Amino acid sequence: MTTTRIDRKFAALKAEGRPALVTFITAGDPGFEAGLEIVKALPGAGADVIELGMPFSDPMADGPAVQAGGLRALKAGQTMVKTLEMVRRFREGDDTTPIVLMGYYNPIYSYGNERFLKDAKDAGVDGLIIVDLPPEADDELCLPAMEVGINFIRLATPTTDEARLPAVLENTSGFVYYVSITGITGSAAPDADAVGRAVGRIKAKTDLPVAVGFGVRTAEQARAIGAAADGVVVGSAIVDTIRASLDAANGATAETVPSVTRLVSALAEGVRSARLQDA
Repeated sequence: MTTTRIDRKFAALKAEGRPALVTFITAGDPGFEAGLEIVKALPGAGADVIELGMPFSDPMADGPAVQAGGLRALKAGQTMVKTLEMVRRFREGDDTTPIVLMGYYNPIYSYGNERFLKDAKDAGVDGLIIVDLPPEADDELCLPAMEVGINFIRLATPTTDEARLPAVLENTSGFVYYVSITGITGSAAPDADAVGRAVGRIKAKTDLPVAVGFGVRTAEQARAIGAAADGVVVGSAIVDTIRASLDAANGATAETVPSVTRLVSALAEGVRSARLQDA
């Protein structure tokens, strides 16, 4: 497939000798316009790649923070059409920051795969992380996505053994997302040494960058994980920060965007101080 914004971003960061900061928010949390403001502010605060969660009513892999963010978005009227519109609006002012849609297959299947891929590409989506589509179903969405120039990013976990890893990596593109814990998002802190060993094991099998998420909440953790990883993913901590800024009706306040940008700036400082060993 052709080179994507994700490929270009990771190549540029490798040349700088540092990992990427990958930030996650749920599209439409706490509402469309407020969510769009947050997304627009992320690159300036230090985000290198943006993951947008596609709200879904049964998010089994997500912890309480991300589940609550998804429910806020759904109650505010977020739909797949609005999520793609959010990407389109973001692209009006930013044509370089990679956007990855993350979530579950059901909303895409309901939208229609062919229609979704066309609309996502037209909107400016660069990659997909679909947590409940295994390699055995690559012909369902993975291969068609790569055919239209959208990276399909696969999850590897602490339970992905040597027998399973080749299947996970076979049609992965953009980067590999390593889940640092066994459990749901935001439920535990990662062990930096164990993560370093796991990243090394994966990188021995692929030339793709490896980003690590599920549990990173602080600048110190981001620095520690970034010493071995090509990217550090932070989600639950950002979603929690959004929640803490809202009013009693779960609406955005004047503090919502600034509180997110302060956290992301601190995380970015942590990531930027983690120099890759092979740089």
